[in-house]
Amino acid sequence: MGFTIGGSRGIREIRPVRTGSRRRGRASDCTAVAEFTGLWGWDVAPGARAADGQCSCGKADCPAPGAHPLDFAACIPGGATLKEVTRAWGEFPGAAVLLPTGRTFDVLDVAEAAGRRALVRMERMGIPLGPVTVTPSGRAQFLVAPGAAAELPALLYRLGWDDADLDLRALGPGEHITAPPSNRTRWLRAPALDSATNPPQARLLLGTLAYVSHRSRV
Repeated sequence: MGFTIGGSRGIREIRPVRTGSRRRGRASDCTAVAEFTGLWGWDVAPGARAADGQCSCGKADCPAPGAHPLDFAACIPGGATLKEVTRAWGEFPGAAVLLPTGRTFDVLDVAEAAGRRALVRMERMGIPLGPVTVTPSGRAQFLVAPGAAAELPALLYRLGWDDADLDLRALGPGEHITAPPSNRTRWLRAPALDSATNPPQARLLLGTLAYVSHRSRV
């Protein structure tokens, strides 16, 4: 028996191969979600999944395949225990794990190649860093303190990068990122107790990210 993700129209059925695999997958998802909520205090939203460019929401013209919350699923709040997560996530088997931005963190998003080079530079310089993800579409996403999205234009202006051609943007309130290992997203820098619960201010990373992003486009 399969399960579905999506609304009543255009529903796409997803059939697990083996019952044992399905149970292990559910347990693994619940453990990961409980780590995000319990250890790091992050909210988690059940989301759509993507396969071969198609979104499990069933919409052929979906603007964000596998990168948006399920319309009918409530967000699991930071602080939820494994028991609470297991009960809630059991309602949406197979859902992707999405992290809302603009709450406990914002995100600075750059091309993966630029992000990798910037990360090496910042580690050598001893700049405080938070978790960093890499998406299958080739983006590096740096978790920073909330407020970065609203402050980005002013920060770039103060740093002298406001007129530069940068492949750099910030994600804030109302947006989401996919958490590893959902939809083939990976950690470039995994969460740790200090960095995940207290992400760095965007201004500490922005100069290096802007410089490397600009050099990558020259």
